[in-house]
Amino acid sequence: MRVSIKEFTFGPDKFTVSPGATVTVVNEDSTAHTLTATGQGGFDSGTIGGGKTATFTAPTAPGSYPFICTLHQFMKGTLTVA
Repeated sequence: MRVSIKEFTFGPDKFTVSPGATVTVVNEDSTAHTLTATGQGGFDSGTIGGGKTATFTAPTAPGSYPFICTLHQFMKGTLTVA
């Protein structure tokens, strides 16, 4: 799964992956961002510099996992594991 960050939005901001899938996050902005779970699930892309890419492993338990950019907390989305 590939998620882009562009103009301070996640694209897509809601997506579904298989348990344990690799998620690639591409930061198309010039400023740093993260894609970080807000509850249980524990995924975090770490800080991704402008123009950089990072990956993380999706949780293995099915469910919905809200996430934010910890640097710009108005940026929100939901990862669903099914």
